[in-house]
Amino acid sequence: MYRPQIKVLDCTIRDGGLINNHQFSDEFVREAYRALSKSGIDYMELGYRSSKELCPISDYGAWKYCDDDKIREITDGVESNLKISIMVDAHRVREQSFAPADESPVDMIRVATYVKDIDKAIDLARRTKDLGYETCVNMMAISKESEFALIEALDQLAKTDIDCVYVVDSYGALYCEQIEYLVKLYKEHLPGKEIGIHAHNNQQLAFSNTIEAIIHNANYLDASLFGIGRGPGNCCLELLVGFLKNPKFNLSPILKFIQDQMLPLRQKIEWGYILPYMLTGILNEHPRAAIAYRDSEDRDKYAEFYERLLEGIE
Repeated sequence: MYRPQIKVLDCTIRDGGLINNHQFSDEFVREAYRALSKSGIDYMELGYRSSKELCPISDYGAWKYCDDDKIREITDGVESNLKISIMVDAHRVREQSFAPADESPVDMIRVATYVKDIDKAIDLARRTKDLGYETCVNMMAISKESEFALIEALDQLAKTDIDCVYVVDSYGALYCEQIEYLVKLYKEHLPGKEIGIHAHNNQQLAFSNTIEAIIHNANYLDASLFGIGRGPGNCCLELLVGFLKNPKFNLSPILKFIQDQMLPLRQKIEWGYILPYMLTGILNEHPRAAIAYRDSEDRDKYAEFYERLLEGIE
């Protein structure tokens, strides 16, 4: 439970932004930053660095873009050792520019990619590494990938100076034995690199799968406040901090933020364990179908939704 090499990354604003188009208020984000700073969490991921040409400003909040100046508005004046992370989608951003790391409030850039786009991800990660940023690559939806393709991508990443590569259970479809296998596979093909885990909670396994990854020496752990995230959400930060027993962490600021900010937010937007997301998880399908179903008049007709999913797979 206690290992000093472990780093915890909070992805509340970034992954949670996928259910409200990143339209968190400045006050909400700043209070989250204060709480996470007081709690001793290692990284806070504020959102995406997206192209405003590809993602129109009229459709999204500020955390879709994570401009350096906007980040400074939130972080300036708060005493903190909390590092800032942002995410970039390698397959959606045609070209992205970054200031040198010593001129930016951002410490880490995580490149999200599918295995088929690994060359784009490596190119982007190398450019940001050369600018002085910590770099991670998150290979999404690996539950859908063939092992041959995954190993080929890992072997390409092994030749880079990228700091960390994440096991990402995008569909919440994986079980503990699969997490064990994948973490060991990543470590075998990525000598000298850190391994991370990002688990979704479709089947109420995000926390236990994160623990399984820890057991097998994954040191970078994603979680979010009250488990917020697209669809079923992520591993709950409060559960993870309670489990780790690391004296540097303080649970009280996290609980205070949840009671003051997350509970009211939960009345406005939906996330967490809900049957349609469970069904996409057990069938290893993208949650987009469940998200659409929850927005329909038939949102609670679970058996009907399950039959539709089965028909689509057949």
